Amino acid sequence: MQPMPHGCSVADFRLETDRLVLRDWHSDADWEQFFRHTNTAAVMRWLGGVLSTDGMTLQRDRVESCAARHGHCFWLVERQEDGGHLAGEVLGFCGLKRADAPGSSVTGAVEIGWRMREDAWGHGYAKEAARAAMTAGFEQFGAEEIVALTVIENSASWGLMERLGMRRHEELDYPDTRYDPPWRDTIVYSMARTAWIASD
Repeated sequence: MQPMPHGCSVADFRLETDRLVLRDWHSDADWEQFFRHTNTAAVMRWLGGVLSTDGMTLQRDRVESCAARHGHCFWLVERQEDGGHLAGEVLGFCGLKRADAPGSSVTGAVEIGWRMREDAWGHGYAKEAARAAMTAGFEQFGAEEIVALTVIENSASWGLMERLGMRRHEELDYPDTRYDPPWRDTIVYSMARTAWIASD
């Protein structure tokens, strides 16, 4: 994946869809809203469980370090101010990073990830955000392939991967030793640029 275009700083990045804005994090308030809405038992069920204060700090540090290294990472997702469901609200995050989990079978690959608050589920926001991020990955950042990771029990997550056109690669599944079951055994999906172009 190529770095951000010259003259476009991390804080400048913004994607808009029909209903959403994907943008970089601008303040402590962004993070406070994100964790308030997403650090819940329902949202974190398949993501390692509710984060402690230290866990939230560590996650923020990881995202900010990733963005500093690569020019982008997981972007904040907001509902546009259009009078619709959750207008103007922080919905979660979605974006692209380099896969870097210990023992990963896809280390270094461009990885897409998302996390949406519970009352945003079922409205197509995650798919809309993920499609925007995938398009940016292939068209703006030059990715040849994008991977996505989850656990087999998280059917909502891998179901979205399949709706995006991604394909399962059982031969690449691996245990993430940072976690105990049911969060340990990671399954891998991916999509190539050629398949993405053909699907449009």
